[in-house]
Amino acid sequence: MTKSENWVGKVLMPIGDASETVDTLYPYFRIGEEKYEVVVAGPQARIYAMVLHEIPKRTDVKWDITEERPGYHIQATMAFHEINPEAFDGIFISGGRAPEYIRYDVDLMRIVRHFFEQGKPVGVVCHGIEIVSAAGVIHGRTVTTVAKCALDAEQGGATYVDQPVVVDGNLVTTRTWHDYAECLPEFMQLLRDYTQNFR
Repeated sequence: MTKSENWVGKVLMPIGDASETVDTLYPYFRIGEEKYEVVVAGPQARIYAMVLHEIPKRTDVKWDITEERPGYHIQATMAFHEINPEAFDGIFISGGRAPEYIRYDVDLMRIVRHFFEQGKPVGVVCHGIEIVSAAGVIHGRTVTTVAKCALDAEQGGATYVDQPVVVDGNLVTTRTWHDYAECLPEFMQLLRDYTQNFR
């Protein structure tokens, strides 16, 4: 039996250069632990550079924005234009600076809309809200995100709330990776329910 035959489902993870390292790797491994194949896709199929985001704790450094440093690298095995979203059971959209850029990709917008149209599980963390807002799929939803992206949520027609995780139908949103202990169980439950009952 090959490794691929052991998977119980498939989850898409769109990324780009400057995707946040922990935002991305935590769900990548957590979802894989439960035998869901995580397919990483980007604007092109290539290696991408991730970053680390944090608010500096040093009192001598007076940053009023997030500090960004180099993180690990990750391989996207598919390009957005190659993706048939019907082959996937869910999507998890990580944060970092990448969403600001990849939200202009028409194929990514096509992909994201599919998951909402079909009611498939969608997980979104931090700046990932910029992607679902750009796709026009969160109007009338209640969401959370990092506070500095509240405007992106509201411009997409959503109601923003500041809490660790919000589940609204097929959509699970969370502020940052610091809230993953509350977010990932909710996303995994939606994913299990979908693959067991609707696929």
